[in-house]
Amino acid sequence: MAESATQTASLAVYHYLCQNIVGIEKHVKTLRMMNNVRDNLQSDKTWTIITSGSFGEGLQMRDSDLDVMVVFKFMEICEPTYISFNNDKIHFTMKLDDTQPGFTKLRLVQCNNREILKDCYEAGRDFYISNLLFKQRFLNDPLSTVHGPCLSDNDGLFDIALCLHCKSWITPAKHWITRSNNSWPSYDVKQSIVKHGVLFVPIGVKGSTQEELEWRISFSVGEKLLIFSFTHTQLLCYALVKILLKDVIDLDNDCDMEAARQAFLLSIELFPGQKHNRGFHK
Repeated sequence: MAESATQTASLAVYHYLCQNIVGIEKHVKTLRMMNNVRDNLQSDKTWTIITSGSFGEGLQMRDSDLDVMVVFKFMEICEPTYISFNNDKIHFTMKLDDTQPGFTKLRLVQCNNREILKDCYEAGRDFYISNLLFKQRFLNDPLSTVHGPCLSDNDGLFDIALCLHCKSWITPAKHWITRSNNSWPSYDVKQSIVKHGVLFVPIGVKGSTQEELEWRISFSVGEKLLIFSFTHTQLLCYALVKILLKDVIDLDNDCDMEAARQAFLLSIELFPGQKHNRGFHK
């Protein structure tokens, strides 16, 4: 009797989410395709545009702003052990020695435009790019506010994250590839994530003595590809978690929201089968 009532309630929630919040699977696929087409049309030789956030995941959440990543193509990040220069680009290497996990400083190693030096601080014989000066360079109307790693408009409708890119998968994250295999994510999804490389966003550790010189290492493209690999049922559960955290618990702290998202991804990895995925019941 109790199990029957649970199934009835589950089906009711499923249909409500499909009809009123997330949409059916075809709708989500169409939204993602439209995002991809728009991103490709807006990208050019200078930058790559990536729609991110809930909308980029294929979810039209209530009161959600539009999150966009702008990845600059004329600047590249590499590791100190592997430096391959392109004379047409500005190159930085990662410096992890005195930064917290998930963050790095970026040391200028090749420059084809001395204008970039205005965004750097000199330390001995080296130059490190400032995340604050870099963001301030692109402030304009309507993007007139610095909001964390992003530039935002006054109404809070848009968040534009200015990103730098490393084409290769970085050493600190190698264990994600080499760890024991689970059934999720699949080998093909893993390879696609690795192929997209890693992004760096202009934000440091709050309160750090080097906060302005630190950049956060971002795997947001990889996380987006993981979400794209969800079944529709998993996506509905993911949307429900977002609603509960934001609208019911009123969790506005970005760090707490990110921790909850990572916990959800981990629950699917540990229990990939929908029927036995305990993460859906917690």
